[in-house]
Amino acid sequence: MQALSSIGVAGLIGFAIYGALIWAPTEKTMGFLQRIFYFHAASGEVMILAFCAAFIGNVGYLWRRKLEWDWLATAGVEVGLIFNTISLVTGPIWAKPAWGIWWDWSDARLTSTFVLWILYIGYVVLRRLIENPERRAVVSSVFGVFAFLDVPLVYFSIWWWRTQHPPPLITKPGGLAPDMLKVFFFTMGALTALMAILIRQRYKLEVVRHTVAEMQIEAEYRNDGGGL
Repeated sequence: MQALSSIGVAGLIGFAIYGALIWAPTEKTMGFLQRIFYFHAASGEVMILAFCAAFIGNVGYLWRRKLEWDWLATAGVEVGLIFNTISLVTGPIWAKPAWGIWWDWSDARLTSTFVLWILYIGYVVLRRLIENPERRAVVSSVFGVFAFLDVPLVYFSIWWWRTQHPPPLITKPGGLAPDMLKVFFFTMGALTALMAILIRQRYKLEVVRHTVAEMQIEAEYRNDGGGL
């Protein structure tokens, strides 16, 4: 079942690449370069979904104090960082020809997205510095809730402030041609499926790590004569 899921997601990604690079019509103003939009914008949307999953895990742990929620948060953050990085890398590639600059620190969306990346990198580093699982889960959950405050800023920045980014083309009437919309939504669906399978695999890794740690503790206890 797991292999079939992976093959299915790989197929979706392949069709998304074909749709973005070949099937979708070429935009009149920016030409072939506009095709990076499908993965740039979709990665940003999926990034938000992954960080929402992490936020649910952080809040869930603080409420229920069960490590399963902490594992979900960890998986969501690390997968979210992948799509965050894709968004940050593809953005300047598109921005240079479109805006004439690689980066603009005055742009609210650019800056808030970069700050989000820094915050969640800090989350990952923080977890590496704390060895006790329960303390690590508490501290990282509190920090994760704080870091998530930047997510609404990223999403709503183009509505709240004037930015280099155009207004949302997806919901704007006439913003994208019908075939472009189809490719965008298909690409977003493919990346969402990829996000889900990555989170699931990362969560399973945390389960294995926890099981191994418990086995090591039990082995050490037995080697010490059962605490005698």
